[in-house]
Amino acid sequence: MPRDIVLWIISLVLVAVVSVAGTTIFIGDVSKKKLVISTTTSLYDTELLDTIEDKFETKYPTIDVYFISVGTGLAITHAQRGDADMILVHAPSKELPFLENGYGICRKIVAFNFFAIVGPEADPANIKHLTPTQALSKIVNAGRNKEAKWVSRGDDSGTHTKEKGLWTAAGFNWTLLREEEWYVEAGAGMGKTLQVAENLDAYTLADLGTYLKYHKGGIITLKTLVTQGEELLNVYSAIAGNSTKHPHINFDDAITFIKFLISEEVQEIIANFGKDVYGQSLFYPAVNLEQNTDQTMVRWIKNYAFFNGYECPPEYWDNHPELYT
Repeated sequence: MPRDIVLWIISLVLVAVVSVAGTTIFIGDVSKKKLVISTTTSLYDTELLDTIEDKFETKYPTIDVYFISVGTGLAITHAQRGDADMILVHAPSKELPFLENGYGICRKIVAFNFFAIVGPEADPANIKHLTPTQALSKIVNAGRNKEAKWVSRGDDSGTHTKEKGLWTAAGFNWTLLREEEWYVEAGAGMGKTLQVAENLDAYTLADLGTYLKYHKGGIITLKTLVTQGEELLNVYSAIAGNSTKHPHINFDDAITFIKFLISEEVQEIIANFGKDVYGQSLFYPAVNLEQNTDQTMVRWIKNYAFFNGYECPPEYWDNHPELYT
């Protein structure tokens, strides 16, 4: 057979192989189901979710997880519009209406940590070791005397929701405070807010996980001044979108992801995440509360994040009692 004909046949075979290979890859990509999770920046910025995503996609190779990192308020809005299959958030006062209005089902508490009031080492308001409400009162006085500034997330996030609750508990009207010169609104995520506070030598409320990451990385020098305590409890929950409200969402894989989050494997990951770098965990596992020997913590979580005695009232279980038994 002439050499040019042989080369022509070989070329045809190579084209066919490449085409088949390309088709195989394309089909493989299409066969993956996307799971869109709208989540708070305080979970995403710590890179905990990167670790969980890698483990999940290894175990479930046909599911492609995609995170939308925003504040809790906007995360809920995405799900209400049907733009996310589930949410990972930390604002119980916003989560209950999400369930009651038919947008979410199968809520599971998956982790907790604490907020902290952080500020400059000089601590011009002298708040170190005070209670949160005492500290906020002193910051207001120092602010009005032009001795201190406060930076708020100002973005309707879970952290912002917690902050507003603390101002109310301290006896202040948040909507009036935000008009004062010393009160600055970042309108941004936790990491950016910490950087604004750093630049202004100001106080702010931060989730401890994001704070430790930014402090350890040398991005900020702010110190933790008021920590722990029931008032600063921070609880994270996973909630699946309601396919009755939005039939197009990937409900089945959302339930699979929630079950993965509450598995012993992932709860162990949560329990140990950050210990090697920061000397302490950034988050604590929150599944099987009844088995927790720290009954004070159990009581705090139930008081703050349960609804009528349930992490998810039975009417929102959607035939998934296995999540709660």
